[in-house]
Amino acid sequence: MSTPLNLTSLLFSTALLLVGHGMQLTMLPLKAQGLNIPDFIIAATASGYFLGFIAGCMLSPYMIFRVGHIRYFGSLAALFLSALLVLSITENWGLWLLMRFVMGAAISGLYSVIESWLNSQTNEFNRGKILSIYAFIVLGAMALGQFIIGVLVINSSVPFILASIFIALSIVPLGLSDTHPPNSVHPPRLDFALLYRRSKTAFAGTILTGVVIGSFWSLGPIFAARVSSDVTEATRLVAFALIGGACFQYPIGWLSDRFDRRFIMFLLCLFGAISCCVVALMAGTQYQLLAMLLFGGTTLPIYALSLATAADNSAEEEFIVLGTSVILLNALGSAIAPLLLGSVMSLYGAPALFWCFSGICLFLTAYIFYQYRDQSTASPDEQLPFNVFPQDIAPLGLDLDPRGPGEVEDYFEIDDMDSSLEDFHDIPYPEQMRPNAII
Repeated sequence: MSTPLNLTSLLFSTALLLVGHGMQLTMLPLKAQGLNIPDFIIAATASGYFLGFIAGCMLSPYMIFRVGHIRYFGSLAALFLSALLVLSITENWGLWLLMRFVMGAAISGLYSVIESWLNSQTNEFNRGKILSIYAFIVLGAMALGQFIIGVLVINSSVPFILASIFIALSIVPLGLSDTHPPNSVHPPRLDFALLYRRSKTAFAGTILTGVVIGSFWSLGPIFAARVSSDVTEATRLVAFALIGGACFQYPIGWLSDRFDRRFIMFLLCLFGAISCCVVALMAGTQYQLLAMLLFGGTTLPIYALSLATAADNSAEEEFIVLGTSVILLNALGSAIAPLLLGSVMSLYGAPALFWCFSGICLFLTAYIFYQYRDQSTASPDEQLPFNVFPQDIAPLGLDLDPRGPGEVEDYFEIDDMDSSLEDFHDIPYPEQMRPNAII
């Protein structure tokens, strides 16, 4: 099978998975609201999801190494859709917390399998293009999931069954591919202090996107439902935020390659604060879709810019560590923020969510302006080319970026690849986890 066809099957699996994933991200908060679960509990279940995502990021490389890509992908997909179906038949919020944690861990592992396999089919000449296609599929498929939800009865079992079907079907293209997955994946290595030293702007931008976008995924559907006349309009609001992020990524990336990235982030945060105010003011009016489009366009690209800024100020061998730190710091912010903002939303109403977002964006705007006194940053001529990174990426996806090591063995510093990975220096695998045949 040719490489283009291999990539087509892999990306098709990704699209099917993320249609179902995008559906559940919106329908679960809406379902919980229909069950009269308090906003704080809904936010807590979302925090459990992001904590599960962190756990999955830490565990997945070891599990992939032990059982292989296909087995791990199939097992996680079954676990994910089983947890989703459990949520469709229970009103117990304690069980909701547990199932959301399981789903977060599962989707993180599914991302890890796709991204490490995708990396094995790319090289230094096409990684940037493949990453852009991958990011577009992530946002496009999740947006499509919103439109599907909009034509379904949210309080019925149909949305859950349909989302489960998409997730189950995602196993088929990947499972039938005859491409050999990579033999090894790197374990996550974190250094938040190094990230802060290399770029305070990237550190702050990462926290901002975790707080704002993580809370948007947790509480945004509830906001949309309360300011809309029906479910169709509510899901359109969420979809338009994703569409805005997809449309604005490339122009903003192009500008960030030609100007100081801190200046571009300063403008994004400033306009992000303004767009959040507009969303809060236009809630329930005919202009709310346009307001949500601007919100997505000004806030979603900040994550990729933060990662690019961190890369500009780091050595090549530090990129994987810094990138992993960005991913997990973002997920940590996404886990903590909904607990706080959910209470605010309950006390002061749905628009209070976006007033809080506006205040957070303004705070980061002031912080970046203050950082202009720090001259230790890359000039536009020294900046590395911008690459689009979806916010839900797992650490293994960093290998796709040309800024990372060209080969996995460069990261591991393996002396002899013919030794079937017997000379790992960094991973203390027990004897039963020695590599077996790739399936």
